[in-house]
Amino acid sequence: MGSIITLTATDGHKFSAYRAGRPDAPRAVVVVQEIFGITPYIRAVCDQLASGGYQVIAPAIFDRARRDVILPYSAEGMKEGLALRAQTPLEGTLLDLTAAADALTTEKKGIMGFCWGGTLAWEAACRTTTFAAAVGWYGGGIAAERALTPNCPVQLHFGADDTHIPAGDIDAIRAAHEDIEIFVYEGADHGFGCTDRDSYNETAATLAMQRTLSFFEHWL
Repeated sequence: MGSIITLTATDGHKFSAYRAGRPDAPRAVVVVQEIFGITPYIRAVCDQLASGGYQVIAPAIFDRARRDVILPYSAEGMKEGLALRAQTPLEGTLLDLTAAADALTTEKKGIMGFCWGGTLAWEAACRTTTFAAAVGWYGGGIAAERALTPNCPVQLHFGADDTHIPAGDIDAIRAAHEDIEIFVYEGADHGFGCTDRDSYNETAATLAMQRTLSFFEHWL
């Protein structure tokens, strides 16, 4: 189990974060939340990584709009999360992700995110030089930002049945970045990795995590 800490970005913004794993663990990853906040699922992902020898920090990126946000996986929760997302500036979020990485003690830091967090992992890989590897799970905004160039290796995961991210978007990302590892999971919908969502797909989630860990082991 991890603990809640407070971090400070370079613009002076103080925000909370969930930290797990030994501070001397040999690999380090920033985990980026969905639009539902630092939910029990996100903390469980951090704990899983920590049990595998990672030091992990999941920053509460909604803190710039409203603190201590944890929303239900429901239509109402999604609506509220989207509203908070609109109030959370990308520039500030990138500062928070960088501050989380700076609090990790390894030389190389990875980043992985889910849904909105998957898009933010892409943004951080392209708009900063903080990370040595980035993984995005079903990041819906990546296709719109495919003209960006990553500053580190990137791996992306999508569900074939994800109505939020059509196949054309995935094809567009592939065409723009032939060097990026992109995996599409048959029978998987949006949010297939989250154990607390109806769309959870154990087979796809297990394989995606295996690939994610292998990717980090190679680059970190």
